[in-house]
Amino acid sequence: KDEKGYYAVVATTRPETIMGDTAMCINPDDEKNTWLKGKHVIVPLVGREIPVVEDGYVDIEFGTGCLKVTPAHDINDHALGLKHNLETIDIFNDNGTISEAAGMYVGMDRMDVRKQIEKDLKEAGLMEKVEDYNNKVGFSERTNVPIEPKLSTQWFLSMQHFADEALPPVMDDEIMFYPSKYKNTYRHWLENIKDWCISRQLWWGHRIPAYYYTTEEGKKDVVVAETAELALEEARKKNANLSAGDLEQDSDCLDTWFSSWLWPISLFNGILDPDNEEMKYYYPTSDLVTGPDIIFFWVARMIMAGYEYKGKMPFKHVYFTGIVRDKLGRKMSKSLGNSPDPLVLIDKYGADGVRMGMMLSAPAGNDILFDESLCEQGRNFNNKIWNAFRLVEGWEVADGTQPEANKIAVEWFNAKLRQANAEIDDLFKKYRISEALMTVYKLFWDEFSSWYLEMVKPAYGQPINKTTYEATLKFFENLLKMLHPFMPFITEELWQHIYERKDGESIMRDKLEISAPTGEDMKLIEDIESVKQIVAGVRTVRNQKNIANKETLSLQCVGENALKDYDSVVGKMANLTSIDVVTEKDCTAAAFMVGTLEYAVPLGDMIDVAAEIEKMEAQLKHLEGFLAGVSKKLSNERFVANAPEAVVALERKKQSDSMEKIAALKESISSLKVQK
Repeated sequence: KDEKGYYAVVATTRPETIMGDTAMCINPDDEKNTWLKGKHVIVPLVGREIPVVEDGYVDIEFGTGCLKVTPAHDINDHALGLKHNLETIDIFNDNGTISEAAGMYVGMDRMDVRKQIEKDLKEAGLMEKVEDYNNKVGFSERTNVPIEPKLSTQWFLSMQHFADEALPPVMDDEIMFYPSKYKNTYRHWLENIKDWCISRQLWWGHRIPAYYYTTEEGKKDVVVAETAELALEEARKKNANLSAGDLEQDSDCLDTWFSSWLWPISLFNGILDPDNEEMKYYYPTSDLVTGPDIIFFWVARMIMAGYEYKGKMPFKHVYFTGIVRDKLGRKMSKSLGNSPDPLVLIDKYGADGVRMGMMLSAPAGNDILFDESLCEQGRNFNNKIWNAFRLVEGWEVADGTQPEANKIAVEWFNAKLRQANAEIDDLFKKYRISEALMTVYKLFWDEFSSWYLEMVKPAYGQPINKTTYEATLKFFENLLKMLHPFMPFITEELWQHIYERKDGESIMRDKLEISAPTGEDMKLIEDIESVKQIVAGVRTVRNQKNIANKETLSLQCVGENALKDYDSVVGKMANLTSIDVVTEKDCTAAAFMVGTLEYAVPLGDMIDVAAEIEKMEAQLKHLEGFLAGVSKKLSNERFVANAPEAVVALERKKQSDSMEKIAALKESISSLKVQK
């Protein structure tokens, strides 16, 4: 304005909105546009004089750094308009044509104006340049046309009061969030609360309780009231001649969340009948399970409504599930078409397989990148459970004395069951659902199937004693109860088959009653872990020496047998004829360590002595070369003086370990050569 020949270049992807521009904005720190501060500029073609305003919102590096501000047709521009008190000019009619307020192109479709205004700007010499630009444009899901931002009259609810009520309970852990990281999200939203637009232009829903009428002076006015009768009573204060027919209720509906925020209260009819028995008994509720994407839309607003209308929290705990996303990281939804058909997955992997596979990969609050292999893992576990049941069901049962190995196995698994149940209880209290499932998963797969059933399994063609069998069935039943919340279908089916059940009985109504673990339990569990390592050591020797499992072996305990109380279990699991304490291990023995205890398996003529000597000499040569390298490093005074103490200590340990292994190998080679 008032400076001929001077102009500012403004880039826009929506030239048709120029008629609604009411300011140009620059960043106050933009040196190249400092000359524009305090100026007024003239809108091209329109001729309107508008101010230059300054705001940090403008990106200095983007385009020319000059931004046209159209408050009526862009959400960010609208915020700038409110902040800088700019005029708002709505240039669009509801049908997408240009309105009278624009002053030009009136009645034309906005997309036609976009093309026409480009030509007109060029002809007027007001176009710097035109270029293609990739822009993010919102499209309607239903009509697939661009969404046009447009001002409209809406109803708002002032939210600061509600935010002030709802923030402290969560921050002070009166209401607990799991995982707690979402407290920060909650706090950020409530500390930056905005008024809630509660009106929606929908055909169905709770109608806005606002009624329009004409005053005695002929002016349009509005009254908000709980009912039409109360609205008429209020309106008559300004126009005594009004009748019910003179009031017109607003056609807008309330936002969906406006009824949903009352859910914990309205569920028990707590709005219409505040003191009913259900309301007294159930409110506040215990746990809310929901997704983190609606913390503000639903969770925060339910908390607000609870304190506002009942004076106390609506629930005590909020557990946030993860959001299932596709491999591209997109949230799965029907609109995107990126969600697999659950019925197809269930047909392929079983309902329990799909449930379990998803839960194993879903730590609280963390998103899940969906992969079908998760469901396959769930199906495989179902098969494991089913096959374990078939194995137990197929055993022949007979009276008789319980073998020592079986007695120990039953005592051990009882202890293991108590330990795992206490751990699962603790995980449930912490809402670590996936970890609770993993604990049961390992208990069944590793401890029950891989170890316990092997410990008590009768020899081929032989019956199992009744005492062990009854204990095994009870273990199976308790495991099914532990698994039932995660895998309801297979557990119900097998529960019905373990014992004779009456009509109407269900695992859902059966209690899981397992006592807490004792100190004796923990000692037994620790001992059996060492027993497992002994068995694993013998099995490793078999694999290394290609000795079949059916071949019996003997075991030597060098110096002492600290776990002699469990010889029956070790003997059965490792197929041993004897377990002996020796001061010197057999010269043909393959040795292994369990903690500080040394064990050896004499191999006698089951090995090729010449081949073993050759293998040991190769190992010896490798170790001697390794030791030479370490010793050379330690003999370097500069290394020992300058290297960190921990590094030097590690090298000394390598040297010591290597020397011990070399000595043991030389001893074994010497013994084998004597035998040869």
